[in-house]
Amino acid sequence: MQFTGALDGNTCPHPTRRTGEGVESERLMERLNIGVIKQESLRSRCFGGRVAGIARCVLTPDASAETLVSVGGCYRLIDIPMSNCFNSGINKIFVMTQYNSDSLNRHIYRTYLGSGINFNDGSVQVLAATQMPEEPAGWFQGTADAIRKFIWVLEDYYIHKDIERIVILSGDQLYRMNYMEFVQKHVDDNADITISCAPVDESRASDYGLVRFDDTGRILQFFDKPVGVDLESMRVDTSFLSYAISDIQKYPYIASMGVYVFKRDALLDILKSKYSQLHDFGSEILPKVVLEHKHNVQASIFTGYWEDVGTIKSFFDANLALTEQPSRFEFYDPRTPFFTSPRYLPPTQLEKCKIKDALISDGCFLSECRIEHSVIGICSRLNFGCELKDTVMMGADLYEIKEEILKLLLSGKVPIGIGENTKIRNCIIDMNARIGRNVVIANSKGIQEADHPEEGYYIRSGIVVILKNATIKDGTVI
Repeated sequence: MQFTGALDGNTCPHPTRRTGEGVESERLMERLNIGVIKQESLRSRCFGGRVAGIARCVLTPDASAETLVSVGGCYRLIDIPMSNCFNSGINKIFVMTQYNSDSLNRHIYRTYLGSGINFNDGSVQVLAATQMPEEPAGWFQGTADAIRKFIWVLEDYYIHKDIERIVILSGDQLYRMNYMEFVQKHVDDNADITISCAPVDESRASDYGLVRFDDTGRILQFFDKPVGVDLESMRVDTSFLSYAISDIQKYPYIASMGVYVFKRDALLDILKSKYSQLHDFGSEILPKVVLEHKHNVQASIFTGYWEDVGTIKSFFDANLALTEQPSRFEFYDPRTPFFTSPRYLPPTQLEKCKIKDALISDGCFLSECRIEHSVIGICSRLNFGCELKDTVMMGADLYEIKEEILKLLLSGKVPIGIGENTKIRNCIIDMNARIGRNVVIANSKGIQEADHPEEGYYIRSGIVVILKNATIKDGTVI
């Protein structure tokens, strides 16, 4: 999923500065007194200074069901960019949804439109993809295609709101950023396009679009997911980040975060004329735009915590990393909190449990179980003798009362939650899963990929994934 925002042509100072790359970067550089002219010049060009103006709207193209995946037990992925927007002063938002968006629509309403967050004169509107008879490929084919299909919304804002800049934000990532500082750098550079970038190590570099830029911060090369010799050619000197990264040798690549700022005219030119047949910014459009050197494409370096959770493994690893002490990422900061749907759940009830390095959400019932290095979602139920390790359990949408549970057990069925004496490790358990008694889920054979939807599970990158609403019968071994 990706976000797009538009900025008013007349910017004004933001009332307060948030924790982000601008202020902290200046303080660190002052304290370290870095004096190498080439590095200092590059750093000053790649980091924003003043806070930018007031955003008028934000669009989220290609928002699909994946944005409803829970993270940290009780949040949803879409809460990350939405909260970053509010904390940055952006409060007029459009969400472009792909097919199967009912859950996303409900979450947006409950969190940002109903009795949830009150953000003054802001608004959140959903723009759903449609399948028209004359256009068989009506669903969004990519991030750029999503914006192109609703370009009339942007053009209407251009006419009535004097919009000059558009912000595009990624929606399947975990990070905290002040977008206004990012936009201010774009303004200061007089850039046509600015790409937010982050240093990455070699093990993950091939998963992203990589960039190289000159001493002024202008991007000279954009290569999407290079491997082999192409990957080696994108290696850069990251010594200018030594003030923020202790081991710069570990991060020899600079990756695009999928977060952009466009000048209005540059975006229209790209979407409506020059690249009207291309569907995606990262894999198709931006590499060509950079190559032709027609537009001034600048890099803005982000050195805060950033994790892309677009794959099963990255989602799994990012969730479990939240349980570590100290955690590299905190959901709560009094200055920049993350918001989610108010559920009004009771406190979690624990009875003789042993818990180590775990996140336990509200509304859970845990009875004489052992949990280690795991995330437990809302309304989860774990019974006597359960053991969970290295597990992400997303929880449930509803409770089953004791009478319902007893009735299910007497009829040989499995209640929602995890039954007695079940042992689970290295696993993701989706919403409303029913796992019986004396079950073992450990993937002891080390299988990397497998499809068993009829049995209620998949295996991806060695991680067992129990499907939403699946039933795993008593005594099953996976």
